[in-house]
Amino acid sequence: MRHTWTIASRELRSLFLSPVAYVVLTLWSVIAGTFFLASLFGFHEQQLRLQELQMLDRLETMNLNDQLIEPFIGSMWVIVLFLLPAVTMGLVASEKANGTDELLLTSPISIWDIVLGKFLAGVEFVTILTAIAGFFPALLFLYGEPELGKTLAGMLCLWLVSVTYVAVGVFASSVTRNQLIAFVFTFVLLLILGMMLPFIVDISMSGSGVAAESPVAEVVRWMATGSHVDRMLQGLIDTSDLAYYAVASAIFLVLSKTVIESARWR
Repeated sequence: MRHTWTIASRELRSLFLSPVAYVVLTLWSVIAGTFFLASLFGFHEQQLRLQELQMLDRLETMNLNDQLIEPFIGSMWVIVLFLLPAVTMGLVASEKANGTDELLLTSPISIWDIVLGKFLAGVEFVTILTAIAGFFPALLFLYGEPELGKTLAGMLCLWLVSVTYVAVGVFASSVTRNQLIAFVFTFVLLLILGMMLPFIVDISMSGSGVAAESPVAEVVRWMATGSHVDRMLQGLIDTSDLAYYAVASAIFLVLSKTVIESARWR
């Protein structure tokens, strides 16, 4: 485990020695602030409109979590799809491009130390991203009364999605030495995993004569991130959702380990 943390700390330092980390952090902060302000202004305008129309019953049902925090976090997990590949593209691919992968593979370090070290470096980085995003909902506790449990569930959701996508990025980075290819491959995988799986199921089932509610269709839909995100953003933390993030991360880490290990025997 000591080797794992050594690799993780080295990888995290190398991220911050490159401009990529600072560009991603800057873009993330600007986008988060923009989306939060847009949600805040929209919430305020809706309140004013309902007051003008004297729709007091609907005004009483408005709350910060449903109309502000949930849309904000829901937008940020989509942004992760676009920014995270830039962070993970060089985790393994850069070692291959620089020729340092041979030193790692011939050193007395296990493959799991390498994979988990790269993964933990990405996890530490997305934890920083989650903390930045969490700063904005935290401001609402100074001026309003959002639900703490719902807010924490939403932030946990954003962190778990990001951690799972880091595992995807490690795998994509392990199959190539070209960082640009790793970026595109990661983005495509995240796009499919995050948004496109339900549509793929619906389109394929409609023309095959197989029932849309068949066990296979249900399993494929379970593999999509969106449904798990929706429930957690509503404050529902279910064991099946937590299992999804754990299983998805484990699968891609095992695939990464297999790809890296195959290079040792070439």
